[in-house]
Amino acid sequence: MRIVIALGGNALLHRGERPDADVQQANIDRVATAVAALAQEHEVVVTHGNGPQIGLLAVESATDPALSAPYPLDLLGAQTQGMIGSLLVRTLYDTLPGRRVTALVTHTVVRADDPAFRHPTKFVGQVYPRSEARALAHRHGWRIAQDTTGWRRVVPSPSPERIVEADIVHELLNAGTPVVCAGGGGVPVTADPDTGALHGVEAVVDKDLTAALLAEDLKADFLLILTDVPNVYADYGTPEQRPVLDATPTDLRRGGFPAGSMGPKTEAAARFVERTGGLAAIGALEAAQEIVHGRSGTLVRPEMPVP
Repeated sequence: MRIVIALGGNALLHRGERPDADVQQANIDRVATAVAALAQEHEVVVTHGNGPQIGLLAVESATDPALSAPYPLDLLGAQTQGMIGSLLVRTLYDTLPGRRVTALVTHTVVRADDPAFRHPTKFVGQVYPRSEARALAHRHGWRIAQDTTGWRRVVPSPSPERIVEADIVHELLNAGTPVVCAGGGGVPVTADPDTGALHGVEAVVDKDLTAALLAEDLKADFLLILTDVPNVYADYGTPEQRPVLDATPTDLRRGGFPAGSMGPKTEAAARFVERTGGLAAIGALEAAQEIVHGRSGTLVRPEMPVP
């Protein structure tokens, strides 16, 4: 079976943890154990989040006196792919002895006219007091918005249209090589309509929607979205909260899951199942193998045909 695994950012850095290299390495050891167990039996592609990492690099770049302007988000995204990919590959080498493993920096094509560029909503970087946020916005041309605890930079999150290196990933899988790719949704680029030339853009592509597109392109059998909760919950955080163990794309879209947390994951699962007829699931990292075997998580299956 061919499985695309989408790791949430919390799999690499838990909420409240310092973004130190040794902390991330310890978390990646847990990730590698879960991935290796699946890679023993299946063809595996691993994608990952990069929210804390790109936020840290963005802050460092904006405050570096050696730079006349901060690095653009496409280059910062490429940096996080290299860093996280290296950590994952080195650890997977230890847990999959004798296997070839590789990490690939990948680019995700988005439309230059995507409405998201006019309405940025994706929070990036640290929280600032309003006055400091406004000063930074004026200095760097940022858009800012109020988060739960203060003010933060917001950037566009356009929809992924195509993954440039999907054919290379396909060839590596066919050669028996587990691949780490499409980190942070991929490096966001537009493609020139005449020449095909790629141009980086200031944006962050949703990692789960990119994972769904990648799984579709690779003709994967299963999209596995791993996070820090055991399954999707209906009415989360209310007295009526209850687990959703089995769902169709229609069920998920009726659930009204919040855009800032479970919403992109349920939409990614729904898209993959609708477009391919395959299976998707959402659940906890530690239960990855149990989820694939149907014993944990939220299973997302195709709609039943109307009799």
